[in-house]
Amino acid sequence: MSIEVGAKLQGKVSGITNFGAFIDLGEGKTGLVHISEVSNGFIKDIHDVLTVGDEVTVKVTSIGDDGKIGLSIRKAQDQPQEEKREFQRREPREPRDNYNSRPAQKKSFSRNQPMNSNNNKQDFDSLMSSFLKDSDDRLSSLKRNTEGKRGGRGGRRN
Repeated sequence: MSIEVGAKLQGKVSGITNFGAFIDLGEGKTGLVHISEVSNGFIKDIHDVLTVGDEVTVKVTSIGDDGKIGLSIRKAQDQPQEEKREFQRREPREPRDNYNSRPAQKKSFSRNQPMNSNNNKQDFDSLMSSFLKDSDDRLSSLKRNTEGKRGGRGGRRN
């Protein structure tokens, strides 16, 4: 019997290690099922799932040049189409402020609002002054935090 990649075979667990299980495939051939290929879920201890002498169905995943045979139990199990999980896109995260971990402030502007030049001038001025204040605060805290971290001779620089 020739063993090929992709073939499903019956085997018997001949040995268990902390990283996987050795499967006797017959005719003097032995393969390894890595612990990650035993089940779809997380397995902390392989002894909870397999014991020496268990009959298992395995799928050949790889055959090395040195004769090592890689096996998988989880890929040998036929999964119904409904059980196969489709990956869903996550909702986009809120944009973050570059300097803080809090979400950035959202500003909404409506194109349908009538333009009042006097009101817009005050809004722009107040927006600009708050921006400058925030910018100065961030810059001063950034300078304060990086001042002592520079290399070279001497102490703190002002």
